[in-house]
Amino acid sequence: MSDEDLWRVLRGISDMPYGAGQIAAFEQLLRRVDAADDRHLAFVTRMQATAGYIYGGEPAKSFVTFSWCLSEFDRDPQPYHQRHAHNLLWHFKYMVTGLLNFPEVPLDRTYAVLDDMERRYRAGGHSLQTVHKHRFRVADHVGDAEAAAHWYRLWQTTPRDDLSDCAGCDPTSQVNYLADTGRDAEAVALSEPVLAGRLTCNEQPQAILTALLLPYLRTGRAESARDAHREAYRRLRGNLADLWDIGDHVEFCTLTGNEARAVELVERHLDWLDRAPSPAAAMHFAATAAAALRQAGQGGAATVYRRAAEGRPAGEVSASVLADELTRTATELAERFDARNGTTHQSEWVARRLAVRPSGEHLPLSASVRRRPPPRGGDESTTSHRGDLPLLADGATRAGKPEAPAPTVPADAGPDQLLDLAEQSWGRHDPITFRAALAAYDERFGAADLPPRTVAQRMALRAAERGDEDDLPGAIESNRAALDLYLAEGDELSAQVVAGRLGVLLARSDDADEGLALVRKAAEVLDRDGDARQRAAAHHRVALALLQQERWAEALTALDRVPADAGGDRYLAARVALHRAHVLEQSERLDEARAAAAEARRIGRDVGVDELVTAASLAYARTVDDPAEAVAACDEALASAPTEAELAVRVARARALLAAGRAADAVDDFVEAVTLCVERGEEGDAFLRWELANAYRMVGRLGEAAEVAEEAVLGLDRLGAQAEADRCRHLLAGVYAGLGEIKPALTLLEQLADNLDGPDNLPYRAQVLEEAGDILYDADRDAAGAERFAAAAEAYRLGDLPLDELRARRREAYAWFWADDRPAATRAVEQADALAVTLAGLPEPPVTYELAMVAEVGARVLTTENRPDEALARLDGVPDRLRSIEAFGEAAQVEILVGELLLRLDRPAEAEPLLRRVLGGLPADSRPVRQTAWLLARALDLLDRPTEAAALRTEHDLDPDD
Repeated sequence: MSDEDLWRVLRGISDMPYGAGQIAAFEQLLRRVDAADDRHLAFVTRMQATAGYIYGGEPAKSFVTFSWCLSEFDRDPQPYHQRHAHNLLWHFKYMVTGLLNFPEVPLDRTYAVLDDMERRYRAGGHSLQTVHKHRFRVADHVGDAEAAAHWYRLWQTTPRDDLSDCAGCDPTSQVNYLADTGRDAEAVALSEPVLAGRLTCNEQPQAILTALLLPYLRTGRAESARDAHREAYRRLRGNLADLWDIGDHVEFCTLTGNEARAVELVERHLDWLDRAPSPAAAMHFAATAAAALRQAGQGGAATVYRRAAEGRPAGEVSASVLADELTRTATELAERFDARNGTTHQSEWVARRLAVRPSGEHLPLSASVRRRPPPRGGDESTTSHRGDLPLLADGATRAGKPEAPAPTVPADAGPDQLLDLAEQSWGRHDPITFRAALAAYDERFGAADLPPRTVAQRMALRAAERGDEDDLPGAIESNRAALDLYLAEGDELSAQVVAGRLGVLLARSDDADEGLALVRKAAEVLDRDGDARQRAAAHHRVALALLQQERWAEALTALDRVPADAGGDRYLAARVALHRAHVLEQSERLDEARAAAAEARRIGRDVGVDELVTAASLAYARTVDDPAEAVAACDEALASAPTEAELAVRVARARALLAAGRAADAVDDFVEAVTLCVERGEEGDAFLRWELANAYRMVGRLGEAAEVAEEAVLGLDRLGAQAEADRCRHLLAGVYAGLGEIKPALTLLEQLADNLDGPDNLPYRAQVLEEAGDILYDADRDAAGAERFAAAAEAYRLGDLPLDELRARRREAYAWFWADDRPAATRAVEQADALAVTLAGLPEPPVTYELAMVAEVGARVLTTENRPDEALARLDGVPDRLRSIEAFGEAAQVEILVGELLLRLDRPAEAEPLLRRVLGGLPADSRPVRQTAWLLARALDLLDRPTEAAALRTEHDLDPDD
């Protein structure tokens, strides 16, 4: 590479976001620079690498580059050194802070750097304000309160100059000191004008917002604290260099009772400890994480997912075990710092971090969990006396329905009456009376010597109890015992009823064939000897067994054998209609399914069974075409939903609201669904967070969308759901791009491209690469964007998608054109032209568009090579082709270029009418108006019509000398 090439590479690296990628690029360039023996380039590269190491999370490497630059500056001063003298003095601040953070560096070394810093500042006539500030930081670090107060006063009373920290960073350090010394109100007051102004530093406003978390909280500004946490953490979360500040946010979550969120933050950044920017940052994060994990692990069951590292596989780790490990990490590091400093300050400071527990009122922070989940292991104070309905703040149950009245069980009822009452209640979906009747039976007659038929009936009902408890093996065992008892007594009809129930249970197990045989035999016997209700129920059980095996057509045939009135049992009729709806839906007979669901819904209302109304309403919502009607059905389902069904209803309603264009309303239901998932300890919350993130995105709440999508990615990775995790990453990358956070967006897209390396994923991989190019192009990082477009074009080629390949090549050419890399732009145009030949003549509008735009970019490249004749020839007929597909804006863009080329070719008479027509057709406030007016005025000048040209320039406020 020539020196000019190396300088161009350096400029490209300087435009990269801070992080591992930039650091790797700097180090590769340094090797080439040193080989080239260009002292100027070597100096500038190391100066820029120093800042890259600091902000990229590897500050220890900055000590080497800074020392090299300082030595070079002092050893043999060159004219170019003076252009960087200010930055070199600025870097002294990085060194003082950095050296403090490594306990292996003697404190005397830090003091020596401070003394050298002061000498150079004095020699240059600079203020010592920032020198005093850094002496304060050293005193504060070692715990010398008196010296810290002294240097703080000098820092505050010494005039600022251009080497002072920015208008956000200086107050941030002040806020931290004021908060540490109990002056929270002063800290908040100091920050207000700072936050009201414009902060442009890399570290702001996230640094000052982080410093304000506790002052806000302790002065009663809970909303401000929550907003500061959300805004600051969103900006910090992707930067390894900010691990210390992320620890502050973990601690804030613990303090405010957001233990689940604290653990999520720990889990997200835990592997950063393996590459912590400094021992000080590792110590701080480990201490705050240990406190959070200790709180989460109080119930003994909490675990944390830890990513793989060298010598350590990925896997779940007990929160308590990990808390102990991180406690050791933090305390051992503190002891190392204290040994160096000759004080106990860092150990005392870490002890306070480790002792942090929730304090004060719970402050909801999460964008995905509405309430504070109950502690693992249960806490009776957070549940109602029913034991299954978490209480809201107003004492209402989750679905807002009143408690059901206690059932009345006749005091004089005998054993058979109690069992009959239980049987009837079970069939009528009345679990409270069912359980009460059985409890009364067990209490009164459990130890009595009863007839075998009574014992058999109790055994059959015990199977129902176990089935309700999802104890399938226990239910099967109890039914087999009941069947044997009935058969021993010669009660064939009762035996066949139980055999049918047993068959349905077996159909859900590995013994499905036995189950189907049992239900069919039972239906045959009951069809011959049973009453109308027994016959109807028997055929329903056949359908259920077939339904379990997804044998939809046979299941529907069995349901057709159930009479419309279900033998006079309205409850059974509702269940039959509901199962008919399910079978028809699975058979894609949606109109019939909807009718069956409507029938089940009607009967459910008539008999007053919320469970049936809820299930039928959901079935109706799934099969109806009108989204508004689906929402109405979900509303009815929610109003009637038993507690155990509310999660499913919330999810269905949220999706229906999205389909109805009511994303803002859908957000609330998704949040409630995630909350219910977390409260119940179910794993599906990661998938729901993904959907919630998309809903937030749709309503423009991008900060919350990013927060929730990050949680979803972490959860999906934890479940091993890579395909879903990657799709969520794709969503998150788009959200980051919408927030203007280019670095994390690109990081995700690069990760996706790596994940999608298989031949089946080529179209998706190409799309991801093209999106990365788009982000870079929009950020004026044109060369990097061109490289992504080129990679996308290659992936489209391998995927045999020629039109998409042509689009990517066209975009590559544009990017190289704006990057001022003419050879690369020419190569991209040549590749696009070769591909265009294979598509020419196809009538589809997308093909017409791409062919036209390839001609346009080729013309622009030829124009920069001073080949206007060839450029103009490329554009022949292009505007008309674009107008034929109603691409009027692009047609005008091409005609403006044609006008410019005509002027270059000294053909103003042809350019003037063309440009006048274009100008007349452009919207008054559109961007091309001024360019077109300028070209038209130039044409008029060349045609010797100065009066018209002057009037045009006046009309469009154009500078005549431009």
